[in-house]
Amino acid sequence: MSLVFMVGIFAVFYFLMIRPQQRKQKEQIKFRDSVKKGDKIVTIGGIHGKIVEVQKETITLEIDKGVRITLERSAISMEGTKRYTNENAKNEQKVTTELSEN
Repeated sequence: MSLVFMVGIFAVFYFLMIRPQQRKQKEQIKFRDSVKKGDKIVTIGGIHGKIVEVQKETITLEIDKGVRITLERSAISMEGTKRYTNENAKNEQKVTTELSEN
């Protein structure tokens, strides 16, 4: 009886905690591998910038005119970048709508 209970607990942990975390980790790796020159990103430290150079393990990020930093690919935040690009898209759509109304 207790063996069945232990297997049940393990199954619950696996499907509710371990499996979703593995899936999220694969998505992050895929996202980091798909970045290219010209993409606007956010780092895990909160730095916003535009990619100007992509290498195998590093990227060069332009954070202001003439200010460039080199970062590891692992420093790219998938959630922060998606939030940043969604906010920019909403703002651009809002400006376009306001301009077309005038």
